[in-house]
Amino acid sequence: MRIAIFSDIHGNHAALVNVLKDIDEQKPDHVFCLGDLVGYGPRPNEVIETIREAKIPTVLGNYDDGVGYERGECGCAYVTYVEKRNGQRSIDWTTKQVSPENKAFLRNLKDKIEFETNGYRILLVHGSPRRINEYLYEDRPERSLSRMLESVEADVVVCGHTHKPYHRQVAGVHLINDGSVGKPKDGDPRACYALITLDDAVLVEFRRVGYPVESVVDEIIEAGLPEAFAEALRTAGK
Repeated sequence: MRIAIFSDIHGNHAALVNVLKDIDEQKPDHVFCLGDLVGYGPRPNEVIETIREAKIPTVLGNYDDGVGYERGECGCAYVTYVEKRNGQRSIDWTTKQVSPENKAFLRNLKDKIEFETNGYRILLVHGSPRRINEYLYEDRPERSLSRMLESVEADVVVCGHTHKPYHRQVAGVHLINDGSVGKPKDGDPRACYALITLDDAVLVEFRRVGYPVESVVDEIIEAGLPEAFAEALRTAGK
């Protein structure tokens, strides 16, 4: 049983198209998306429509929630004044750009996806099993993660939101972050998704997919979005 899981496209349609091509070539049994289709990137409508047309089961991301419900904020953990200012420009611009039909699609996304396959109980979320915008970083203390997972009835938990891929085991649970398609933050600017094999063991391959970064950079600038978003694609957080 092989499952492809991706998230955090953030309006980067070029990256999404190349990732979907790569997924198709891998021929997995199932494909899922863990949300944050929009925000920061220049093509939110195209991303939403591609996911809709492909009929990929998708979890609601915090940015999808902010735009779909027109909340005026995305629940992001900005630290500096500049980050907050740029973040507000992003949520305002994206909310204005996304069509009413696509906002309705975002509002109808699932909070989580749960299923059983090949003897494994799977839980798919955007942030964490507790909150849509909780960051589960790889270096989080095991004791903290164990407490969170005590009430989770799953053998495999897959999340996104941090844009940094990893796979670790905590209290008998496989905790997997699928990275980011459209805005990686682990120093590798290529799009990232997780290809999970469920057999006698849980095996995870983080596939990296190239795309025309500079073309998307140009689109960000042309759209009037902050140049920091363009630079973030080039550096991938480094």
